[in-house]
Amino acid sequence: MPQALLDYLAPKRILLLGFGREGQSTYQYIRRFFPKKELAIADQNPVTMQDTNVILHCGPRYLDAVNQYDLVIKSPGISVRDLELSAQVEMTCQLDLFLRFARCRVVGVTGTKGKTTTSTLIYSILQAAGVESCLIGNIGVPVFEDIEAAQTMTAVVEMSSHQLEFTSCSPHVAVLTNLYPEHLDHYNGFAGYANAKMNIVRHQKAGDFFLCNDQQDLGEFLDLAALPSTVMRIGEKGDTPFLRKILYCNPHLRGEHNRQDIRFAAAAAQCLGVGHEAVLQGIENFKGIEHRMEYVGEYKGISFYNDSIATIPHAVMCAIDALENVDTLIFGGMDRGLDYTAFEEALAASPVRNLIGLPETGHQILATLRTWGTGQNLFQAADMQQAVKAAYTYTQPGRTCLFSPAASSYNVYKNFEEKGRHYKDLVCAYGEDIPDDD
Repeated sequence: MPQALLDYLAPKRILLLGFGREGQSTYQYIRRFFPKKELAIADQNPVTMQDTNVILHCGPRYLDAVNQYDLVIKSPGISVRDLELSAQVEMTCQLDLFLRFARCRVVGVTGTKGKTTTSTLIYSILQAAGVESCLIGNIGVPVFEDIEAAQTMTAVVEMSSHQLEFTSCSPHVAVLTNLYPEHLDHYNGFAGYANAKMNIVRHQKAGDFFLCNDQQDLGEFLDLAALPSTVMRIGEKGDTPFLRKILYCNPHLRGEHNRQDIRFAAAAAQCLGVGHEAVLQGIENFKGIEHRMEYVGEYKGISFYNDSIATIPHAVMCAIDALENVDTLIFGGMDRGLDYTAFEEALAASPVRNLIGLPETGHQILATLRTWGTGQNLFQAADMQQAVKAAYTYTQPGRTCLFSPAASSYNVYKNFEEKGRHYKDLVCAYGEDIPDDD
């Protein structure tokens, strides 16, 4: 247990901002060591507590409580873009406290897309090498839940922009897979989002490593030449004979975007002193990840794939290119202000015959494509049930139906996982018996 962290928390008047999974994890951690300490919780939704030493600030004005406390531990997903923070208030998060106080070697992975696959590949390689390690963070395990065990391990931590926004320390090995417009509603634009991501490397020291995509210019947000750490630009131009061997060794890792994730994982392993044999074994052991070009199965001669993690257009086009045989695309979700012009042009030029659009963005994109007269079959679905039924109607046997939304899920679903599982459930159910219209 990092005693320095407990000493740091002890005198603070603490507010937990947000009480979802990570907020509850923070509460449980603090309560374990400070059972009677007064804490405060602020959340837009109602919170029910039996703890008489908790002050609640709930409802639409919950952010008003922030400036009443010394230390605010923010949960991911809560936007404070328009909040004026008092100079006496420190805004932090679990990830920041973990990086500042945990005494372990940390590999951090962020990026608009590819961070979960890359993190999991690095962890798989470390396991193959016999390195005691844990896989935590944005992948679904709040870092405080493993902070004790992690002290003697190498921690592979997936890091989202929300977690990095108030982070003042960087990991020993920092991986930035790519950077595309995302979460613009949270940050008042791309610059705020990109600068949050840069915290993964901004505080590195000599002897650390920063791995980034060799195709992207980060100069607007970061001066690479001024970094004290070793910068490694990762891309196809640097492929070695060994890399070329491992890039195609696993059928779960199809497409150039997955091959780039392999390059990052292999380079991170190199920074940690892991040999080629363990890298190859770790890549071969990778079993795929739910919702990431996930093969659902073959029903009525159609191959169905679930790619619900693909919430930006670039990820959708990567999946179409990787699968090569896509006859039908189901897409659409919440409108977050992304510019879909290039995506509309890419869809119009693609070999996909059937485009099934879900509310809201799917309907908007179909309206544009109709004015162009692309010759594709454009179907506006009211919901996922109608979309999957249409996919069975229009997709040719022997070909593929891909669900890849290019938008977030929050207009209908709690998250992309819920949306992806609903799609899979419907594919399986309708594969047995497609119901008649009510």
